[in-house]
Amino acid sequence: MATRLGEKLRKLRKERQLTLEKLAELAGMSKSYLWELENRESQRPSAEKLTALADVLGVATSYFIEEDVRAPEERHLDEAFFRGYQKLDPEAKEQLRRILNTFKKN
Repeated sequence: MATRLGEKLRKLRKERQLTLEKLAELAGMSKSYLWELENRESQRPSAEKLTALADVLGVATSYFIEEDVRAPEERHLDEAFFRGYQKLDPEAKEQLRRILNTFKKN
């Protein structure tokens, strides 16, 4: 029996057209562990594992914890974008700020 976490994980993985093997590789986990997350009730991943999956799948970590199984809301996408932004070097951040400013003017 899949958990809400398992349902969310499977849904996002399939939307992004990732196999269990590819997601495992990108998130630094084993394929069998991801299968367990998607299909077993007893799995309770660490915060580090949830964060790694969220980074790969482009959502906020909190998406996996919340009860809602619908697609990620705008807030989750924004949080994931900001996490990615924070990891950029200063030059890339400045370039992105300039790009965003061109959208504000339109």
